Amino acid sequence: MSQQTLFVSAYDTEFIGDCVAACRRIAEVHKAHKAPATFFITGLVLEKDGAELRRVLDDPDLFEIASHTYSHKMLRNQPICGPAVTLEEIREEVFRGKQLVEDVFERECVGLRPGCGFEHGLKGAPEVLAIIQEAGLQYTSSELWGPHYTVPAPVVDAYTYAEDGFESLWEFPGHGWHENVLKGHNATPGRLLLWPPVYPDCALPGYVETPQEEFEVHKYFVDKAVSEGFEYVNLVWHPWSLGKFDPEMKMLDLLFAYCRDNGVGFDRFDGLLARRQ
Repeated sequence: MSQQTLFVSAYDTEFIGDCVAACRRIAEVHKAHKAPATFFITGLVLEKDGAELRRVLDDPDLFEIASHTYSHKMLRNQPICGPAVTLEEIREEVFRGKQLVEDVFERECVGLRPGCGFEHGLKGAPEVLAIIQEAGLQYTSSELWGPHYTVPAPVVDAYTYAEDGFESLWEFPGHGWHENVLKGHNATPGRLLLWPPVYPDCALPGYVETPQEEFEVHKYFVDKAVSEGFEYVNLVWHPWSLGKFDPEMKMLDLLFAYCRDNGVGFDRFDGLLARRQ
């Protein structure tokens, strides 16, 4: 019998817009569907709004809190978002970001999603991986782009960084569209779409304009993961952008109901990690 595909909701919680209000509504939808989620939160957001975010997200059985670095600086060169900072700055991004999660939420932080993410994750960056492992982190979610830094990112399996000498450090790639790009909140499809496309049957005429249209795009990647027997599917979401486009989070409600109705389970990244330990 084939394994059940799991939907992993994850939110890159950054210092843009009213992330607290967006997270509050996101949390309400997750609680209504009893669907777990991982929130990757920057240290800067926690310094500013940590107490309020704890009130909104302090549900250890439902929400994993992980790090989105301290201030979203680049951990390696990224052609869209800019060059890497120094190793000293990377150390601060990793250690300080993790520590703030643990200080605010008073629980262990085991995961890291670097700002913007990378085409090949952190493969070939042993100095960065060494810092991440030294900090006590157990997984990253940093492979978030398709070929040549295009979107959508293909649905691919998790792997370890054994080839770089870190066999116990896991990578959980993100898939599909960065929803902020899908709506034109950042960059443009003309600059980011690959030709020929990775998924020609998911070509889009332009930005999505309604929650229903956004649901249809994300649904494609859920169906793809299920039909091809992948362990999980994760889409790259941002509270500020979700809230700007769809303050009631109608898309989330549609997608979670669709997953339930079609036998797709739910998990968090630390849940995927626990299955491997």
